[in-house]
Amino acid sequence: METNLLAEESKRDLTLLNSIEQDPDISQATLADTLGVAVGTINWHLKRMIAKGYVKVKRMQRKKLRYILTAEGIALRASLTVKYIENSFSLYNLIRQRTRNVLDDLRSFGIDTVRIEGEGEVAEVCQLTCLEQGIQINPELARAVIKIDGLKVALKLPSAAKVNSEQDATKEENG
Repeated sequence: METNLLAEESKRDLTLLNSIEQDPDISQATLADTLGVAVGTINWHLKRMIAKGYVKVKRMQRKKLRYILTAEGIALRASLTVKYIENSFSLYNLIRQRTRNVLDDLRSFGIDTVRIEGEGEVAEVCQLTCLEQGIQINPELARAVIKIDGLKVALKLPSAAKVNSEQDATKEENG
C-alpha cells in the first residue's frame, strides 16, 4: 500500500516537472486538469518542490507566474524518469510471466486457441505473449478465456476441460 502511494506520488511529481519544463508559464489550473487533482493540491506540490529547491518561481505579471526547473529539479526529473521506466519494464515482465504460466496451463489441456477478455496495456501484452507462444487468439472459436482484471491474468477453462481436470485429479488421488 505504501509502495503504491510512493509510486503514485513519484508519477505525479514526474508529470508536474515535465509539464513545467514544457511550459514554464503553465497555470496551476492547467496543471490540476492535467493531473486530475484540485488546484490546492497542485499549490501544495509546487510549494513543496520550491522548498526542496527543485523549482523556482518568477512573477511575470501581477497574477502570472513562471515556474523554472533548477538543476536539482532536472536531476530529480531524470531520476524519476529512470524509476518510471524500470517500473514499467518490471510490470511488463510480470504480466508476460503470468501470461506464460496461464498458457502452460492452457497447453496442458490441449487447447491452442483462446479469447482474451479485458482491455488496455495488460491485454495487449497478453496478446503479444500468446502470439509469441503460438497460441491463436480467436474470440469466436476459443474454448478458453484469458481474463484480465487489473494486473491479474486468469485462465477460464471450458466446462469439459474442468471436468476432465477434476477426473484426472480424482484418479491421481485414488491411484
